[in-house]
Order: sequence, then C-alpha cells, then structure tokens
Amino acid sequence: MSGQIRRVVTGHNHKGEATVAMDGPAPFVHVNPLNPDDTSTDIWRTSSTPTKILAEFGETTLGPRRQMPESKGTVIRINRFAPETDQIRNMSAEESRLAFRALGNEPASTFGRGGHHPLMHRTETIDYAIILSGEITMVLDDQEVHLKSGDTVVQCGTNHAWSNRSDQVCEVLFVLIDGKFDSDLENKFPKS
Repeated sequence: MSGQIRRVVTGHNHKGEATVAMDGPAPFVHVNPLNPDDTSTDIWRTSSTPTKILAEFGETTLGPRRQMPESKGTVIRINRFAPETDQIRNMSAEESRLAFRALGNEPASTFGRGGHHPLMHRTETIDYAIILSGEITMVLDDQEVHLKSGDTVVQCGTNHAWSNRSDQVCEVLFVLIDGKFDSDLENKFPKS
C-alpha cells in the first residue's frame, strides 16, 4: 500500500440510487519534514454525530493539517511509519512540540512532561488503530507493546507514541473519534 491511497466514496444519484461519487487518490497527504517516508493520508472527516448523510458530499479533508477531529467528529487516515531514525530518538522537548505544531496540535505533545519518548502525546479521542502491514511498538507511560500486521488497538485517550524499530515501513489505519476526558482522570495528568 505504498504511494497514493485510492479512495472510493459513494453517494446517490438524482433518483436516490447508490453510485460512486469519488474514485481516485485521497487528496490530503501530510509528509513529515524530518522523514519523507513518514506520511499521513486523511481519507475522510466528519464534523458531527450523527453525521448528516447527503446525496453528494464535498471534499472533507482539505484545508490546514489537523491531527484531531472536529468537535463530535471523526477522522479516518492511513499513516506510513518509516523506521525510526536517530534524529527522532534524539529530539529535544522543543523539537517535539514543533513537530506536533506542524500537525496542528502542539498541546498534544507530552515529551518533557511525563512522556519519555520524543513523540509521546495525548489526545482527547478514542482511536481505533489497525496494523495493515509491518510492525510497530506502542510506547505507553510504563510499558511497551509490540504490534504486527493484523493487530488492533483501541487507544482510549492515553499518553503514547508509535516507534517503528524495524527496517520496514509500517502502515496503520486510524479512526479518531472526538471525546472528552472525565474530570477525575484529567486531574491526574502531569501539568506543564
């Protein structure tokens, strides 16, 4: 699944019959400036729950890079994680914050305030992650989990990072669902 990702979106014709509304490469691809083999392709976004189903949708992924879904929304994307480099492993806390700023979510970075991997972050979302190919390590506060193709993670707003310690690209499908931290839980998080 390297390169562009084909996206097929269905809709309805003037009779209300199912039809293909869009068929082609997903148009929004974010390339990591530190490693061009790291990409994140937004497939689709919704901005409400329930989402209004229209006969025809406009493009939902264009605009500035946003890591998070809109309030009450969702995001589906496919990330390609290249093997982790020394440049990533040796990032400073400031470089980490700048990397998350480029993703449109600087406050998510927790490196230097509880996160022990430079790409540690916490988002107010429930994330479904399905490993499509390769292998990757999910880094948590006090443990690590090795994942391989076919494994699935339900990430419940936890502090985490993804570390590809192999010599092959790892592809992961993510579905992010907007959430809200319980106040008792949020009060336990390290403060900056």
